[in-house]
Amino acid sequence: MKDPRVVQFAEILVDYSTRVKKGDIVLINAAGLEAAPLVKELYALCLKRGAQYVEYSFSSSEIDRYFYDLANKKQLGYFPQHKMDFYKQLTVYIGIAAGNNSMVMANARQEAMVAYQKLTKPLVDQRVKHTRWVVTRYPTHSAAQEARMSLDEYEDYLFSACCIDWNKESRKQDKLKKLIDKTRKVRVAAPDTDLCFSIEGLPGIKCDGRLNMPDGEVFTAPVRDSVQGHITYNCPSIYQGKEYNGVRLEFKDGRIVKATAEAGMSASLNKILDTDDGARYVGEFSLGINPGIRQPMRNILFDEKIFGSIHFTPGQAYDECDNGNRSAVHWDMVRLLTDGGEIWFDDVLIQKNGWFVYKDLLELNPTE
Repeated sequence: MKDPRVVQFAEILVDYSTRVKKGDIVLINAAGLEAAPLVKELYALCLKRGAQYVEYSFSSSEIDRYFYDLANKKQLGYFPQHKMDFYKQLTVYIGIAAGNNSMVMANARQEAMVAYQKLTKPLVDQRVKHTRWVVTRYPTHSAAQEARMSLDEYEDYLFSACCIDWNKESRKQDKLKKLIDKTRKVRVAAPDTDLCFSIEGLPGIKCDGRLNMPDGEVFTAPVRDSVQGHITYNCPSIYQGKEYNGVRLEFKDGRIVKATAEAGMSASLNKILDTDDGARYVGEFSLGINPGIRQPMRNILFDEKIFGSIHFTPGQAYDECDNGNRSAVHWDMVRLLTDGGEIWFDDVLIQKNGWFVYKDLLELNPTE
């Protein structure tokens, strides 16, 4: 029996997020076979909207792992030009993750993953810069287990965070964007966290369901060399198949000068931060504001949108808000501020304990 929420979800992705129209060249890329019900609805809708060509593909991380473990230097250095040729024709890209094991890459060769990430970055750049794209998740038993939920609970959580009135949410985000646009300096204070940095001249960017689903954040970037202080992230972070907890970063003149993590993960953390020079600088500062996402799920597409959180991201800056930082890394790490945290814009308190207190932003607070 068809789940009407899947149908509604597909309509949002096609009609709102990517705005598929006559003549489009579309790629629907699913990582995991369990996404098939959503792929089916997306494929049919894209054809109905008049797309000239629609291709869908499925991949498996269990198979991909063999590449990282077995590929030799020549294989790791082969650039898939055929993919780039196709990507240059794309106008719409829809990516869906529906994996069965978030830890599948935990013991894969990290140096191979880093090398291949660098090699294939032009593919990501082509997709991000030249298509109307969106990435999302499909509910699986594995994802539900990661979130400490039953599958039914996880489905309810996912669809309630995604299937909302995004036009209304977009209008609510306007006030936060405008405030960011006129702010010069930011301070974030919380237990074992005290950061100061400038965002002068860097715009606020609304994330209102066009590129990520679920969405719900407004981001900017720090002036690259302005970050001072330290931050301790209190949300689990999965990166390259490994879980990092209690990550603590210390900054001087924008650069991460000390990085530690719990459970013996400091060496692995620093290896990633040494990928290139830009990996030790921050490319994004964002406030999570999705009213339907209130707890960590060990899935960054959700966790970076948690209401009452920030993410402060080592690595590559976005073109829309470019502070000049360049890196093969873009690692969204999340700090929940519901433990008494405060955000100050130009010495004005705008958020305390995860809730907005600045009068122009009160409507962003959840109603429940």
